[in-house]
Amino acid sequence: MPPTTESRLEGLARTVVSCQKCPRLRRYCELVAKRKRRAFMDWDYWSRPLPGFGDPSAELLVVGLAPAANGGTRTGRVFCGDSSGDWLTRALYETGFASQPTSVSRDDGLALKGAYVTAVVRCAPPENKPSRQEMANCLPYLAEELVALTQLRAILVLGQVALGGTVQVLRSEFGLDLKPAPKFVHGASYELGTRGIRLYVSYHPSRRNTQTKMMTWPMWIRSFRTIRRVLEPRAGVMGKGGSGEG
Repeated sequence: MPPTTESRLEGLARTVVSCQKCPRLRRYCELVAKRKRRAFMDWDYWSRPLPGFGDPSAELLVVGLAPAANGGTRTGRVFCGDSSGDWLTRALYETGFASQPTSVSRDDGLALKGAYVTAVVRCAPPENKPSRQEMANCLPYLAEELVALTQLRAILVLGQVALGGTVQVLRSEFGLDLKPAPKFVHGASYELGTRGIRLYVSYHPSRRNTQTKMMTWPMWIRSFRTIRRVLEPRAGVMGKGGSGEG
């Protein structure tokens, strides 16, 4: 019997968590866990690489850059424990993909329905700048997720690095031509020509982008509402105003 999507993702998660491919990133995460931010001195930092998180039957895949040093590296869940995670969880909740509007730790009860969240790099990089080799080391994990998530209909990439990494995987692992290359323009979308998947592009909800108003909440939530409308004929509604678990 072939492995189920859930078992494939569980096996991949074990591989990611034990990954030691990037010594610089591992040293940095261990240093972050040792020094800690003053507000989190009582936390036992996760500090290991982070697997993706969400629904094995996801129709939406959200791809970010990497865990935050005092966010995911602390909490043990990608996009959790920092302002970017706050923006993402709230948007997923308001558009029916999440069971609650906030997420503060990996055991806080958050459940995703129809969505899966991941990143092109699985360890927090210094200054949010992974090297080209570190990116190359991590991208096969994204490729495995794309293969496992057979129900995908939409991929939302957050930031230029996430777009570049995702396009690289789609070209090298799936043989997609993608010419001309998708441009990094907030709100743009591109038909991938395989499995009926469409690629959506967004600014990353980093503190820098939100504080400078490069990214505003109306801009941010519009992307999720657009995707929800596309998926709605086949998707149930969960969360705010919905009938799913809460």
